[in-house]
Amino acid sequence: MIGSLTLDQLRVLVTIVDSGSFSAAGRKLGRVQSAISQAIATLEEVQGVTLFERDGRRPRLTDTGRVLADQARLVLASAARFESVAAGTRTGLEPELVIAIDPLAPTEPLIASLAALSATFPSLPVRFSTEGLGGSLRRLRSGDAALGICLLLPAVPDDLEAYPLLRVGMRAVVAPGHQLAALERPATQADLAPHVQLVLSDPVDPGAGNYGLASARLWRFVDLARRLDFLLAGFGWCRMPDHLVAGLVDAGKLVAFTIEDDPTPREGLTIHAAHPRQRPLGRAGRWLLDDLRRRLAADAQA
Repeated sequence: MIGSLTLDQLRVLVTIVDSGSFSAAGRKLGRVQSAISQAIATLEEVQGVTLFERDGRRPRLTDTGRVLADQARLVLASAARFESVAAGTRTGLEPELVIAIDPLAPTEPLIASLAALSATFPSLPVRFSTEGLGGSLRRLRSGDAALGICLLLPAVPDDLEAYPLLRVGMRAVVAPGHQLAALERPATQADLAPHVQLVLSDPVDPGAGNYGLASARLWRFVDLARRLDFLLAGFGWCRMPDHLVAGLVDAGKLVAFTIEDDPTPREGLTIHAAHPRQRPLGRAGRWLLDDLRRRLAADAQA
């Protein structure tokens, strides 16, 4: 019962619309026609509306009936999802899976695994959000996310269980007209210091988690795409994920340069999948993590 409604009444209404008649609906639902007619009559009486015109051989929806039949479908679909989530929870499935991803993590490796997750657990609600730098770690610790795909620097925190997934190569790049683009040798600290460095920062704590700072002038960004816009416009230099700028370097829209004694690992930065030690992943989260690791391992061997 939903107020003065029942799901059965809504189911009868939708079945009549789909089957074309009261008698066909009765056959489909395994009821006599009089029971179908009574269910609709009760629904009309309680709601104070007319759902069907009954002046012909076949009942025809009124304008109100058409709108309410569409609403009935939405309610029934929502009720089905409600039951499915409850049933999944009884078997150890999370009621919802929330995933937070850092801006430096490439999303392409996740796509196949997320598609497979949806096919395996079609009724599982999944929320997926791209966070500013440090956002994934905050959401994991606050309990707002179950799984983070994130950069953990300078080391994996003790309160997290983390699994290395892949490495992201980083390139120092500038626009072609920038002074650093003309260097024919590795840039020194003295070369970098006068120029604006475009820094990806934590929106909550801009001074935290900044690594590889080399300039006296810092412009801070939360949005990786907006930082790229300023980079292309020639406002400064920065290190960018290779998967985002390789094509732009090849096209001559950006120029890559090397930095003397660059602290950035040559093999790239490690992206981890992580969750709090005190909150183990549920069945779907474990499935996603295993599938993602398997796919990335296969790609690395290819």
